[in-house]
Amino acid sequence: MVLLRPTYLTDETGEWNFWYDFSLSFCYFATMKMRWVSVVLILLLTACYQPERNCKQFKTGTFTFTAEIGGEEKTTTFIREGSVEIDFFEGKSDTSSVRWLNDCEYIAKKINPRSMAEEKSLHFKILSTDQNSYTFEYSIVGDSRKSRGTAIKIKP
Repeated sequence: MVLLRPTYLTDETGEWNFWYDFSLSFCYFATMKMRWVSVVLILLLTACYQPERNCKQFKTGTFTFTAEIGGEEKTTTFIREGSVEIDFFEGKSDTSSVRWLNDCEYIAKKINPRSMAEEKSLHFKILSTDQNSYTFEYSIVGDSRKSRGTAIKIKP
């Protein structure tokens, strides 16, 4: 609501009253101030939000990851133990070395690459965690294009 304020305001009797004029003006500005305070408060609360990242519990275990490849959903199972990760995809297994950069980031490199593309290392970063899953982003090391996925822990 926009208040078009005349040069003076009158009360119910039609006479100018300083306190009536002052109270209406004060209420208008107080309402505007509360709106700004609310907007700033909402921005501060959302800007400070940090998703849960309990990455240590996902350093080892058996996981599944489902991705869409060529319009079809494909599931990969992988076992990560220490510095080794074994991937199982469409009946084939592949082994990678794992080097943890910190609790939530690691580099995976195929031990026996079969092509030039497989020789490139992958960088994984855990973005958020739940009780039995984590959301991550991954990319080829040095490449700015990133993809996202969610891994589900099926065995400790």
